[in-house]
Amino acid sequence: MKLRMPEIPPANLLAALGSYNLLPAIVFLPTRRRCDEAASEAALSRRGSIDSNREARGDFMRSFVEANPEIRNHRHWDTIVRGGIASHHAGHLPAWKLVIEKMMSAGLLDAIFATATVAAGVDFPARTVVVTVADRRSARGWQSLTASELQQMTGRAGRRGKDRVGFIIAAPGLHQNPQRIAELLSAKPDDLESQFRATYTSLLNLLDAFKSFAQVRAISERSFAYRNLLPRIHELERQREENETRIREALESSSLNLSVESVLGLERLASARARLLEGAPNTRREMRQRWLNKVAQPGRVIAIGRSGKRLALVITRTHDGATAMREDGRYASFPLQRVGRVFAPTFSTRPEKAEEAFDQIHDHGDQLALPEPRLRDKQSGEQDAIRIINDAIDSLEPADLPDANREAASQMLWSLQSEAASIEKANRQIEGLRSEIWEPFERCARVLEHFGYLDFAKERVTDRGKWLADLRVDRPLLIGEALQRNLFASLDTTQAAALIAALAADEDRDYGELEIDDSIVGLLVKFEEISFEVSTEEWRHRIEAAPEINFSAAAAAALWASGADWSDLVHETRAEEGDLVRLLSRTGEALLQIAGLRETHPNAANIAASAAEIILREPVR
Repeated sequence: MKLRMPEIPPANLLAALGSYNLLPAIVFLPTRRRCDEAASEAALSRRGSIDSNREARGDFMRSFVEANPEIRNHRHWDTIVRGGIASHHAGHLPAWKLVIEKMMSAGLLDAIFATATVAAGVDFPARTVVVTVADRRSARGWQSLTASELQQMTGRAGRRGKDRVGFIIAAPGLHQNPQRIAELLSAKPDDLESQFRATYTSLLNLLDAFKSFAQVRAISERSFAYRNLLPRIHELERQREENETRIREALESSSLNLSVESVLGLERLASARARLLEGAPNTRREMRQRWLNKVAQPGRVIAIGRSGKRLALVITRTHDGATAMREDGRYASFPLQRVGRVFAPTFSTRPEKAEEAFDQIHDHGDQLALPEPRLRDKQSGEQDAIRIINDAIDSLEPADLPDANREAASQMLWSLQSEAASIEKANRQIEGLRSEIWEPFERCARVLEHFGYLDFAKERVTDRGKWLADLRVDRPLLIGEALQRNLFASLDTTQAAALIAALAADEDRDYGELEIDDSIVGLLVKFEEISFEVSTEEWRHRIEAAPEINFSAAAAAALWASGADWSDLVHETRAEEGDLVRLLSRTGEALLQIAGLRETHPNAANIAASAAEIILREPVR
């Protein structure tokens, strides 16, 4: 259980480590703020002490700042030079983190207070590693450390060429759990997890290079993600072969002219008949609900209520309901049971296109309404299908056998259905596992075809898809649609930077409550309409929609693009410098990607290039 003991004061902790000759040390703390506070507290207690490295640290910092002027007035400068203590986390400027790492490697620092994320990204070993947490803070809240994370942290203990042994100390802390730490230290490393993902750009590039979906699928099945599935696939193949052997041996010993294919064919036909009988609707209401669930899809106009006079355009669907826009422009959600009629045409779900859709239905509604199925016709069709299946089952028995042998053949076929069902189940599971890698690509292909970037039937990337494939950005389809609809062509550099920053930022990251220009708000609203249309199509094909755009990030980027000083930007946003650098770097990189589209979108490319030049000025690199 967690001890919930208060942590040792940083100055006391370092004094204790120093008395046992356990410095330099890396002390892992739970949050960025606590790292900064601990470094300041520990450095303050050492101001009057004699330190032979103090002058060397000052010289090192002054030399480093010549090439990295952005750290000249850093608030922790004195903490490092006078105290020989530093904090290290993602909230600091990249140049500041670099100077900390170099000074630690040079032996000029006695301790670094760091968050757990540091362990995976840098290489500056120490004599001792102090672990005060068994949990780490993430975007999803507090989570327990994994075995690999703790082993990365503790792997920093012991300097090559200086220490014969490294030391790991579990110190008290609010999030400490000694038992959990001990378990993780002796645990096996976590399994490697493949980062192979189906994306729009990866599919477009693969299809353009290899010219067929079959080739794309073959390549995806060589990925590490697919290799993780191979043990289960091999086990299912072994089970399938064992059942096939049992069937074959039973048939060979019977002297009947039957084949393995006949046994498997009976299983398929019997299963199909069972599904028909189970799935047949018993009431008109059940049949109508199924029909509505199939036809009342986004983009179609429906009539609400029995009168059929109130029209609505379906925007999104849930399991048994819909959200639609009414003729007065308001949105409403309701169950499918309230739908009176459904009209055949599929329209755009963009609000400005709704009036055109409603006018067409008012003018030609009777001709465009989809006919509802009748229960009697439905049941009659299913009975016909069942009769056909029964005839096919009878045909599996050899026609030239005497009656006695025909009965024995029938009994033999039915007696082997357990093995046949196991074979078919294994086949479905194998295909399901193989499809786990390919199906996301197919869903991406369907969405891309809807927006004109890919021809699914011809397995071909369109001209529009070729330039989209060159966009190495986080949300290529959203940016592609913005480019295709000339949203970028009329922007200035500040607006372009704001728009891309809104996409590049993490959805939950807050960059302060800055005022934002009305023109940028209008731009973001237009882009949200595009995002809504793309998300609706992605929902239809079971693709997780992109997160919402970040308005506070747009405001921060607009302020920076308008020429604000770095210190003013940090003050106004109240964001940590490292987070701002990461946002603006990602924004600048995305703008440079758009700037590369000079042949297909010259105006947008020029604007993006100018915006990137402004965004990527010092200290953003």
